[in-house]
Amino acid sequence: MIQRKKVCGIPSDAFEAIIFDLDGVITDTASVHAEAWKRMFDDFLSRHAVRKGIPFRPFEIETDYRSHVDGKPRLDGLRSFLDSRGIKLPEGQPEDPPDAETIHGLGKRKNADFLRRIREAGVKVYESTVNLIRSSKTHGLKTAVISSSKSCAMILDSVNLSDLFDVRVDGVDSEILGISGKPAPDIFLEAARQLQVKPERAVVIEDAVSGVRAGRAGGFGMVIGIARAGGKEILLAGGADAVVEDLSEIRITGERETMEPLPSALDDFEKISHRAANKRIAVFLDYDGTLSPIADSPDLAVMQEDMRETVTGLSRHCPVGIISGRDLKDVRDKVKIDSVVYAGSHGFDIAGPKGLQVENTVGEKFLPVLDKAEKELSRKLDSIRGILVERKKFAVAIHYRLVDPEKVEGIEKVVDEVSAGHPELRKAYGKKIFELQPHVDWHKGKALFALLRALNLDGEDLLPFYIGDDVTDEDAFRALKDRGIGIVVRDRPHETAAEYSLKNSEEVREFLLRLILFRGRTS
Repeated sequence: MIQRKKVCGIPSDAFEAIIFDLDGVITDTASVHAEAWKRMFDDFLSRHAVRKGIPFRPFEIETDYRSHVDGKPRLDGLRSFLDSRGIKLPEGQPEDPPDAETIHGLGKRKNADFLRRIREAGVKVYESTVNLIRSSKTHGLKTAVISSSKSCAMILDSVNLSDLFDVRVDGVDSEILGISGKPAPDIFLEAARQLQVKPERAVVIEDAVSGVRAGRAGGFGMVIGIARAGGKEILLAGGADAVVEDLSEIRITGERETMEPLPSALDDFEKISHRAANKRIAVFLDYDGTLSPIADSPDLAVMQEDMRETVTGLSRHCPVGIISGRDLKDVRDKVKIDSVVYAGSHGFDIAGPKGLQVENTVGEKFLPVLDKAEKELSRKLDSIRGILVERKKFAVAIHYRLVDPEKVEGIEKVVDEVSAGHPELRKAYGKKIFELQPHVDWHKGKALFALLRALNLDGEDLLPFYIGDDVTDEDAFRALKDRGIGIVVRDRPHETAAEYSLKNSEEVREFLLRLILFRGRTS
C-alpha cells in the first residue's frame, strides 16, 4: 500500500513573502561547496601536519563541514574550522593570491576550485523548488533568496533563475552590511527588510539546522525545514514548524489551491470571442519571449517581420500596448511600430501614437539619484574588462555577461556599496545583470492600469487582454482577474494566474491573427 506524504500548506492570506535558502533548497550546490572545502582543507592540513610533525587528520564533511562551515560566510567558516583544530593563521588581505597561507588566501583558493567545478559540471536545480517559487508569485507572495555564498549571483545566472526573486541577500551583501552568519537571524531579517514585510508575515525555508535556528530566532511566522537525506528530528528540534523531504510536499493555499489544466487560447478561441462580443478590446503584450523568441542575450531577442506586420494589423482594429522591463527607447527600437503604445521600465515611461507621452511622476523624482548612482558605478567599474554600465531613464543596469566570472563578486560588492549609499534605490537582477531601480511598489499589473487610464480605456465596456511569458507578468495576470483575460506563454505547465496559455511566440502570432479576423467581422 502506497502511503501518501502529508502536504504542508502555506496560507497566502496569512503571509506576504517566502525566503528561500540557496544551497540545498534551490540548488544542489551544498555538496559542491563541501567537496571544494574538503579539497582545500585536506591540502592545507597535510602540509601543516608535515611542518608540525603531527598526524594528518582530514577534513570530514559529515562533522567538520556541518558543524563549522555550512551556512556561514566563507571567511567565518574558515576561521571556525581552523579554531576547532587549534590553528592560527594571519588574516591577510582580500588581494592575497590563492597560494597564500592566510585566511583570505585559503578562502580564495576554495572559491576558485568551487567556481571551476560549477563551470565544468553545472548546477543541479530542484525543480520542485522552482515550481513552489512560481506558485508563490502566482499567489502574490514576494520571494527572496539568501545565501552565505559570495557566488550566489553566478550560480543563479548559470541556471537562469536570477529574475525569480524580488530580493537577494548573499555573502557579498553580508560583508558590505556587516551581517552575522547563521544561526544569527540577521540575513533573514535583512531580506525581510528589503522585501518590506514584517518577519511574522514571512516564511523561511531552510535545509540546515543553523538556518532553521536563525529563522526561529528572527521571529518568522513559519519556518520549514527540508530533510532530503534524513535529519528530520534535528530540524524539528532546531525550531522548524514543519519538515518535508522535498518542496513538492508544500502547497500555497488560498484563492488558487490547485493547478488545473490550463486551456489553450487557440483551442478556446470561440469561447473567448463570445466574451469579447459587444465589447471594446485592448491587447497588451510583453516583448521578450512573447513578441520575440527567448534569446541568450537581450540584444539577440529580435521580433520577426511577420510578427511586426501582425501587431501593426491588430493596432488598426483595437488599442495595442507593449509593457516591458526594457527601457522605453530600447523596446521602441526593437518593435518599430508607430501605432502602438509603449510602457518601458515596467510602466515608469509611457509613450505612444498621436503624441501620447505619460511619464510616471513617481519615477520622475528618482532621476537625480539615478544620475549620481550612474556616475559612481561608471567610475568604480570602468577598469573591469567586459563590463557595461547602461543608463536607462529609470534605472542603471550593470551588464557582466562578458566579464571573467571570478570578478562578479567584486562587481556585486561595488553595486552594493553604491546601493547602500542611495537607499532610495533597490538592487534588482536579471540574466548576468544587476540593476538599480527606484525603490517603489511598482509592477506590470500597475503599469497595465496606468496604460488603461492614459488611453481612457478603463470603462466597463472594455475587455483587456494581457499576454506574457515571464514571472513578472504574473502581476498583470492577477490584476486582470475578473476584469480581462490573461494568457501565459509557456512551453511546459507551471502554476500561473493566467486564464489561458499559448506555447510560443508563433502561437501568439496565430492568436493575434484570429483577433484581427474577429474584429474585422464585428466592426
